[in-house]
Amino acid sequence: MLKIGSYNELIVDSVVEFGVYLHSEEERILLPQKYVPEDLNVGDSINVFVYTDSEDRPIATTIKPSGVVGDFVYIEAKDVAPFGTFMDWGLEKDLLVPKSEQQDKLIIGSKYIVKICLDEITDRVYGTTKISANSEKDLKELTELQKVELLIHSETNIGIMAVIDNRYFGMLYKNETYKKLSVGERVTGYIMRLREDGKIDLTLKTPGYNSVEGSGESVFAKLKEAGGSLPYHDKSSPDDIKKVFSMSKKEFKKAIGSLFKSGLIELNKDGIKLK
Repeated sequence: MLKIGSYNELIVDSVVEFGVYLHSEEERILLPQKYVPEDLNVGDSINVFVYTDSEDRPIATTIKPSGVVGDFVYIEAKDVAPFGTFMDWGLEKDLLVPKSEQQDKLIIGSKYIVKICLDEITDRVYGTTKISANSEKDLKELTELQKVELLIHSETNIGIMAVIDNRYFGMLYKNETYKKLSVGERVTGYIMRLREDGKIDLTLKTPGYNSVEGSGESVFAKLKEAGGSLPYHDKSSPDDIKKVFSMSKKEFKKAIGSLFKSGLIELNKDGIKLK
């Protein structure tokens, strides 16, 4: 079955002056001449992205767009029309985000997180910026402490919203975030809590004991870089700890405690020192 808005492995059916026709069960798909590899012949197989042209006819390209149907991507608003905004997703035909699918007004030249969708009635590929409404709500495949990939979406008063594993939507609380994050950035995170209301709490630190181990390694690395000693200890200000070690003071104290118990560092009134 032909997958509109995604990649398809198709066989060359015939060669014409303006390109080649590719065979699918539903109909022949045109691959325009400018996208045809020089050594492509009848009977050959080729992997192409299929979408619809301005007349809603399926058409193929060897150009790779920013994503396929189902993907969340970070792309720029290119042009505006009365019925919606066109986004640059790497193809000659821009991706339309209809007005009805815009969470907020889109500004030309700015970039936004967009989910690529398919209208199964018309086979038109379109975008939406209503990310929460278009993310999966069934969390049965997620577990607490699970490692996930995050796509940073936006910042609120209490935290940072992120797309999780290209499927879900959750939040990093600000006290669980100790480094600057930018919209569109992809980072590794962890499921901290799956709440009864269906919301997902996230963290950038490995939860539990593993977080202390990871933080201890970070402090140890900072000490080595500094020549073996640093003027920070359990009396240092939380702001200084956050600035130097990218962690909370509570986590810093756990980390240096772990290093001390392991016999790797010395603690004194002037700071911490490698043994």
